Amino acid sequence: MSFINAMKSRYTTKKYDDTKSIDSKKIEELKEILLLSPSSINSQPWQFYFVSDKKVKEQLAAASLFNAEKINNCDTLVIFNAIDDVALFEKQVNENLPESAVNYFNTYLKQLSDQDLKIWFDKQVYLSLGIFLAACAQMEIDATPMEGIEPDKYKTILKLEGYRSLFAVAIGYRAADDTNQPSVKPKSRLAQPTIIKTI
Repeated sequence: MSFINAMKSRYTTKKYDDTKSIDSKKIEELKEILLLSPSSINSQPWQFYFVSDKKVKEQLAAASLFNAEKINNCDTLVIFNAIDDVALFEKQVNENLPESAVNYFNTYLKQLSDQDLKIWFDKQVYLSLGIFLAACAQMEIDATPMEGIEPDKYKTILKLEGYRSLFAVAIGYRAADDTNQPSVKPKSRLAQPTIIKTI
């Protein structure tokens, strides 16, 4: 499938077929794709959890507001976490990044307040979301990005240390009767001239 057709067919899946599972090779490929996601100065202020264990998914579903059914029925829930410890991030930068990136951190990022730096971390994690959703579309895997989670409860369930959950993505295969799929509910987009400008 071409990329443009993949993007035309992808949508936010509302109902999953819990009898269908994603091939393990595709899951491993998605992990590698996240590993390759871009971030400013290659900072990588993130962790990603792939959860397919039914009991853990049920716990996370109970901490996901109106998204419980999607989580319980999808094949895998992918949780996107941002680093939440500035000292841990600085250590990661100093130990893993080239001198130019360390200098950028010391010159620009280190001058930010902890709150502003954490906002910057979040923006990097959202970059990986775009890559992930596009990859799922290309691989013909259905996906549902969800900010409707309770981060504190996720942190407890996953036993996160130094990280906080921002959002999750349910992945799997759509149920035949999902009324949100494009064949039933066509995509709604603004006219191209309204949002795309060429100079």
